[in-house]
Amino acid sequence: MTLMETKKTMSDSIKKYEEMMEDGKWSTDSTGYSYNNLPKDPIVLKVIEKFKARSRDGIIKYGTTLHDSPDGFYAWVNHAQEEAMDFILYLEKIKQQK
Repeated sequence: MTLMETKKTMSDSIKKYEEMMEDGKWSTDSTGYSYNNLPKDPIVLKVIEKFKARSRDGIIKYGTTLHDSPDGFYAWVNHAQEEAMDFILYLEKIKQQK
């Protein structure tokens, strides 16, 4: 997709979003945007609460938000790689417990 095609697609998406907001099909709440009159998913709400708690704990531990962290590109790649490696280890542990 060319840059111009990407900009057109983004422009179309923004236009559609604005139309949906104007005609009342979408409403804003504390969890983001949700379709009106649909029940909230308690699993999603639980995960959102866990993200909030993890963010709070990280700010306390590191003294900064993820957004404001001064780490550079390669530091973030390293962090992600370490997390992925831990994930694989957790999966292997789960497999051994069955």
